[in-house]
Amino acid sequence: MANIKEIAKLAGVSVSTVSRVLNNHPYVREEKRARVLETMKKLKYARNMNAVHLITGKTMNIAIMLPFINHAYFSLLMEGAGQEALAASYRLILCQTGYAPDKEVEVLEMLRNREIDGIIILSSTVTPKQIEAYCAYGPIVCCQDAGERLFSSIYINHAEAFRSAMRYLIRRGHRRIGFTVGRLDSPSTRARQAAYEEVLQEIGEPYREEWILDGCIDLEDGAAIMDRLSGMEERPSAILVTGDHVAAGLIYEAEKRGLSIPQELAVIGFDNQPIGKMLGLTTIDNRLFDMGTEAFRILYAHIQGEQKEPIRKELAFELIERSSV
Repeated sequence: MANIKEIAKLAGVSVSTVSRVLNNHPYVREEKRARVLETMKKLKYARNMNAVHLITGKTMNIAIMLPFINHAYFSLLMEGAGQEALAASYRLILCQTGYAPDKEVEVLEMLRNREIDGIIILSSTVTPKQIEAYCAYGPIVCCQDAGERLFSSIYINHAEAFRSAMRYLIRRGHRRIGFTVGRLDSPSTRARQAAYEEVLQEIGEPYREEWILDGCIDLEDGAAIMDRLSGMEERPSAILVTGDHVAAGLIYEAEKRGLSIPQELAVIGFDNQPIGKMLGLTTIDNRLFDMGTEAFRILYAHIQGEQKEPIRKELAFELIERSSV
């Protein structure tokens, strides 16, 4: 394969001129640039990117660790990060783990092996301590609050968002309130569950474990909630659904069965997805797009050496009132 010395000789320019053309340096006469590019085309020259990475110390690749690619929650996060990555000429490598710890460790190992310049973790099961062990090899940003750590984090206060939604329902006359979760063992679920118990105690309502519905991730899960509610001796009058797509499935199935929303069942979603706007769903805007944007910006600042210390940044959530309550 041709090298830059051969290109320089055939184009009648110096090696440094060829190098400047390869790196899009502005101070090259157009006539010389055209000769170099034409020679490269004739010789079918392709850059050795491994050599480039050795010289620059950067791969221009960032890994996005996420459990599922086909999930609306993570899609908005990726959209925000992707927009910033495009502007910075970085490639995103999507690493779907299915919450398998060994798969998550494989992504972290990519940082140790210098295959990537950094990692954005959208959601994971590995512990903060495990993540910290890899911070010596490059920057990591998590889209959840793990406290003061060696890695940076961008997040919303899930407990406070949940309290806000519950108190909104209480002001609307509801006391029998249930909620759904994707997985019970996640940090955000634990925070929401603590807030749930706290608010119930404030109004003197008992904690009903059967009103906490686990494994609700997509539209079909939302529709299946109606079967679970129908089988209860006493069902909640309002439900907090952690995901607008799940809430949409619930509303669709409820109305198909003749259950009136919100007269017979009030519904609040989370994430402020487009499908929620179409259905008039009251929801908590988790600022997912903004979170993805900020996650990339923070990581990029670490990579460029502009941000030396890990940071924690909390985004403000917003309750969007619509017709489902």
